[in-house]
Parts: sequence; C-alpha cells; structure tokens
Amino acid sequence: MDQGAGQGGGRFSPLMVTVIAVIILAGMLFGYDQGVISGALDGIQKTFHLGPRLLEVITSWVTLGALLGSLIGGELADRVGRKKAVLTAGALFTIGSLTQALAPHPLLLVGGRLVIGLGVGLAAVAAPLYGAEMAPSAWRGRFVSAYQLAITIGIFLAYEVDAALTASNGGWRLMLGVCAVAGVALFVAMLIAPESPRWLLKMGRREEAVARFCAVRPGIDFTPRFAAMEAALREESHKASWGEVFDRQWRRPLTVAVGLAIYQQITGINAIIYYADSIFAAAGFASPAAQTTATTWAIGAVNVAATLIAIAYIDRLGRRPLLLAGLIGMGGSLVAVGIAFLFIGGSASHGGSSVSGIVTLIGLIVFIISFAFSLGPVVWTVINEIFPGRVRGRAVAVATAVNWGAAFIVSRFFLTLVDAIGRPATFWLFAFFCVTGWIWIWRRVPETSGRSLEQIEQFWIEQGSLAPVPGRT
Repeated sequence: MDQGAGQGGGRFSPLMVTVIAVIILAGMLFGYDQGVISGALDGIQKTFHLGPRLLEVITSWVTLGALLGSLIGGELADRVGRKKAVLTAGALFTIGSLTQALAPHPLLLVGGRLVIGLGVGLAAVAAPLYGAEMAPSAWRGRFVSAYQLAITIGIFLAYEVDAALTASNGGWRLMLGVCAVAGVALFVAMLIAPESPRWLLKMGRREEAVARFCAVRPGIDFTPRFAAMEAALREESHKASWGEVFDRQWRRPLTVAVGLAIYQQITGINAIIYYADSIFAAAGFASPAAQTTATTWAIGAVNVAATLIAIAYIDRLGRRPLLLAGLIGMGGSLVAVGIAFLFIGGSASHGGSSVSGIVTLIGLIVFIISFAFSLGPVVWTVINEIFPGRVRGRAVAVATAVNWGAAFIVSRFFLTLVDAIGRPATFWLFAFFCVTGWIWIWRRVPETSGRSLEQIEQFWIEQGSLAPVPGRT
C-alpha cells in the first residue's frame, strides 16, 4: 500500500515535515497545559488570596474543558476537516493562554482554563487522527507515539518554565501566558500543512485528495492507497449511531475501555502532576526553588524517559504484562509515600522531615516510571484497538470523555480529600485503586498484542459479545 515508504520512492517532502511539526506541537501544548499549573498555583494564591476550594476549581477546569472538547472533537474533525479542527485548537490554546495571563479576577482565570481545556480536548482527538491518516503505513506507530512522547516533553518543559519563573514577581502570569506562543506556532504550522487526503476522499473531493497525497508523498503511486481508503470508507459509511454505541452487543469492549479510562485517573496521576509542587512542599522541600526542581526532574524528566520504555516494549511484551507490572509499581510507591507523610505529620524535627521527604521523592519517581510505561500509553493503545471499525470512533470518544471526567473529579477534589482524610490516607486510597485495578485488568482485559483488528473483533464474537459479521468467517 505504501510501497517504498522510507526508501528511495518514499522520501519525505517538506509538507510532511509540517505534518510532524503539527503532531509534536499539539502534544507539547497538551502536556504543557497539564504541567504548568503546578508551579503557578502558589503565585495565583498569593495574588488573589484564594483558599483550597478555588485553587481546585482553577486547576480542574482545564479537564472539564477537555471533556467537552473531546466530545465535540471527532464530530468537528469529520464535519469541517482535520485541518480546520486543529486550527481551532491552536486558536483556543492562544486565546485561553492570553486570558489566563492577563486575568484581573479569578473568575476570568477560570474561564481561560476552560478555553485552554477545550483546546486540549479538541487537539487530543484531532491531532492524532490527522497524524494517523497522514503517516506512511510503516511510520504510523511512530507518528502516534511521537504525539504521546511530545505530551511528556510538554509537561517537562512546563516544569522547567515554572522553575525559571518561580522567583519572579507575577511569574505565574508568564508561566501560563508563554503557551500562547506555541499556540500561534501550531496555528501557523497547520496553515501550511495540507488537509488529510482521506478526509477529502470521504467528502467526495477526489481530485483534491490526489493532489494533496502526491504533494506530501512524492514518488508514491496513489492508486493502491486510494483503493484501500475507498474500500475502508465504504465500510465506515455504515458506522453505528450514538445510540448503538451503548447497545448490548458492544457492552463488553465498552466496559473494558471505560474501565481502563477510569483507572488511569483514579490511581492519582493527574493529582500528582497538577499538585506536585504542593506535595513536595508538604514533604519538606522548604523553598519554592527546591519544590520546582524536585518536580522538574522527579516528575517531568522521569516521565519523558519512562515513556520510551512503553514505546520500546509495548509490542514485544504485550499490553497486559505492562499494565499489571505498572500497577504493582504504582501501588507500592503510593503506599510508601503515604507512610512517609505519616511520619512527616508526626515529626517535629527537620531530620525526620528530610528523610521522609527523600522517601516521598523516591516513591513519586517510582510511581511516575510505573505509570509512564503502563497506564499512560498502554491504556490508549488498548482503547483504540478493542472496538470493531463500525463503532470505534464514537466508542473511543465515549471512553475519552469518561477519562477526562474522572480526571476532573480527581483534580477538583484532591485538596478537599487531603483536608478531609489527610495525605497518608489519600495516597493509600490511590494505592487501593491500584489493587482493584490490577484485579480487574487480570480478570477482564484481553491481550491485544499481536492480533489484527479483525482478530480482536473475532475474539469478541467468540466470547458472545458481538454478533458475527456477515460474510466474514
């Protein structure tokens, strides 16, 4: 289908470079807006004199916006095209960033966070979809993995910016506002990048689709590629309605997808990413500089490095082993962090806090490593594999929305939970969810590695979950 991809006839054109730039910028913006709030919260609190509840609202509303953005992202990308959908995301990133940076009142800051969230949710759907459709077949996995890796790099860069601006008067505004530059860069890159030939073909604009394909992939015969796309589009024309997504026959794969989406969040990852500086402050890292340094390297840099483990081994070791091993590491580290905070709470000496702070630091490093090679990338791989093509798009959108909903709840009530039951019990609660997640995955989640999408569909048919596909044996 893509004969010569990566060889003499499959050379990358300058337009393909813009496609790669769009994927990386979208992922980095996603990650930056997740991570930057950690270092900005202290400055926001001092500027507006806010309590924990309003800080939770400011932190969590980006996830609420992302939930809404992910729900409309697929439909928008189908109606107006991948290009316009990503352009919209770039505009939302820019507007939301400037709104946050210039906000004279907390409510306007919350509004900016909501707009940023809409951009995050829209980009999370449209950018990987665009990359998957534009990539040569032999490079598709690397394109999608590049998006996931760019998210972790964005989080790391956010922590670096936080560290650089922590001591600045009003530095939190620059932390939140610098994202506008990257938002403009994404918008400009997408203006240059071509529309997806697959979407143009879907819209009946075949001549334009051929022209775009040949511009991006010079030297490649478009005929077999277009024949395959047209056959796939004919099959997708009978895709399920929103009502059918919740039909009984899709229940088991939908349960697996939704369950993975929930467990990815309720085991605590976004609470740690969003509130990392606050956690390290409570663990005895006294100065803002010490807190941001610990956050930058223990969370940000480790997250980037450990994500490479998943990229390297997800197809070799399989999905289930990585998920199960990751949950063991996450649960054990959360128990250790909870114990450390128990001693911090009962210690009056700096020495006790120092030792416990080191234990907290090591525990969170182990947690991030374990998450980054398991529930981070593997969950999204499985969610996008387990559904038949007819229902895949809308079922994945449901799982994505549930994921953002769970992220909103965790980030919205993390500080409230800490106030109510204390830090040790909060981390032990996350550890408990790791245990229940391990049991549930062991019993309910099938291995999808090494199976084609058709074989995975056949598996569900054999399990009695799906009706047989007419004409397929």
